[in-house]
Amino acid sequence: MKVKTPWYSSYGNVPNHLDYPDCSMIEHIEKNAKKYPELTAYEFLGTSVTYEEFLMQVHQCAKALRATGIEKGDRVTICMPNTPQGVIMFYAVNLMGAVSNMVHPLSAEGEIEFFINSSKSKAILVLDAFYPKVRNIRKKTPSLERIIVASIATELPALTKIGFKLTKGRKIPRIPPGDDFVSWTGFMSKGDTYIGEYIVHSEGREPASILYSGGTSGKTKGIVLSNLNFNALAMQTGAASETIAPGQKMLAIMPMFHGFGLGVGIHTMLQGGCCCHLVPQFSVETYAKLLKKVQPNYIAGVPTIYEALLRNDNMKGVDLACLLGVFSGGDSLSIELKRKVDKFLKEHGATIQIREGYGLTECVTASCLTPKDMYKEGSIGIPFPDTYYKIVKASTKNEVPFGDEGEICVSGPSVMIGYLEDESETESTLQKHEDGRLWLHTGDLGVMDEEGFVYFKQRLKRMIISSGYSVYPSQLENIIDANENVLMSTVIGVPDPYKMQKVKAFVVLKKGVKETEGVKEEIYQHCLKNIAKYAMPYEFEYRENLPQTLVGKVAYTVLEMEEHAKIRQMQDKSKKKDSKDNKDSKETKE
Repeated sequence: MKVKTPWYSSYGNVPNHLDYPDCSMIEHIEKNAKKYPELTAYEFLGTSVTYEEFLMQVHQCAKALRATGIEKGDRVTICMPNTPQGVIMFYAVNLMGAVSNMVHPLSAEGEIEFFINSSKSKAILVLDAFYPKVRNIRKKTPSLERIIVASIATELPALTKIGFKLTKGRKIPRIPPGDDFVSWTGFMSKGDTYIGEYIVHSEGREPASILYSGGTSGKTKGIVLSNLNFNALAMQTGAASETIAPGQKMLAIMPMFHGFGLGVGIHTMLQGGCCCHLVPQFSVETYAKLLKKVQPNYIAGVPTIYEALLRNDNMKGVDLACLLGVFSGGDSLSIELKRKVDKFLKEHGATIQIREGYGLTECVTASCLTPKDMYKEGSIGIPFPDTYYKIVKASTKNEVPFGDEGEICVSGPSVMIGYLEDESETESTLQKHEDGRLWLHTGDLGVMDEEGFVYFKQRLKRMIISSGYSVYPSQLENIIDANENVLMSTVIGVPDPYKMQKVKAFVVLKKGVKETEGVKEEIYQHCLKNIAKYAMPYEFEYRENLPQTLVGKVAYTVLEMEEHAKIRQMQDKSKKKDSKDNKDSKETKE
């Protein structure tokens, strides 16, 4: 049975198929880097490193890993922001056939403990600022043999280093004497003296890295990704962008523990001979300065980053003509926010529009992208080369007709090996269909039109059921965001004894718009006019900001938990009142 590919007609100059190397990630980079050894591989707070120098760092780190007892197949946790040490370690682990375990440095102690134990990591690289968390869980992580502690200061130019130590560096707690750890400098020195074998020529389909996501069940799962997964993603992104070329620069804001940051922001750029400007910590205040100073050709981020860009006062007068690509992923980009960003880009000299992509950590990150010169309102684009999409009836393998809603399924070389030590969820998520292909069942609702353009509707688990009707938060958010007073919004379902769920909206107003009764009434009437009665929010709550996840997505689950807590509080008060009333009634009768 042949898979339908109507999107081919919209590819333009993008090839239908690519030739993927059967090798490790670092081998793929090395092959390409030989063509441009003097080009800059990365920049970091004033430090600039060429591809030749970068590869020397990776090899030295791989030797050090081997010298400390790390072997092929071992897991090494990298608990770092976007720093040179984190990137070097990631590719060094890959060079000697081990598996990197990518962890957010801001994770709680219990989370880090879980990530280390579930992966059975033998070593961890952690930034000195976050070392206390690892120290506190050391006795609870029996597989952990080595702690490597890195400092941002070691990667800075002399003058910048002095300034750092006198400011931010003073806030970093000193490591107690006698602690069992090795500094990054001390660790790397082991590579200088190691003379044994350390290079492992890995195949494309061998495990390379573990990233974490909620999986289709919502529980935290380790996602095992191969060399091929990353190399395919990088080559597909490069081909679909139609513009990426050696020497160009990416402002690498998205964190490397996230598929978007690691796969697109770093690996795509390095395999293409581009420069990654590593940003260890994103802030609204420094974003404009970075754009002005770095003059990047590419930026990539989640919608909340672009929302922050729109309300950044320091963006006045910043020329963005340097931009060749602006990519959004990781969360749904509303139609209205896209319009606002496109207008903003044009006003700042850019000749391009923001391009939305879609994907999951289960396929590294993006698997489809809005074409360069073709946009359909509300669409997340068309599949990458060698990547296939189909829409099936939820909880089945049965494909639905074009235009009908169903679950999005993805097949292609970037699809994961499986979930870490979880065969049951792997089997339920990766399913072989009658066409003979292995399909990733995303748990996302969507539609595909006759030209192969895909329209994301909602995560199945986020869909709101109110009075028997299906309500899609993203649709309501688009409507609310269309009001000229609104910067962005988020919609959630709140438990209701009669309707099952009722709809509540959280709204952030544009900068300079005051929260007056007139403004609120205007927004309400706008919604009343454009939203069906059954889907109309029963309440609008206005906030200065919306909570975000560690990777910058709107944390709607936080809002849901807040509402659940309010309900419990009201129920407790009601019970206490009823109890008091009963007591008073009894005393009156007596």
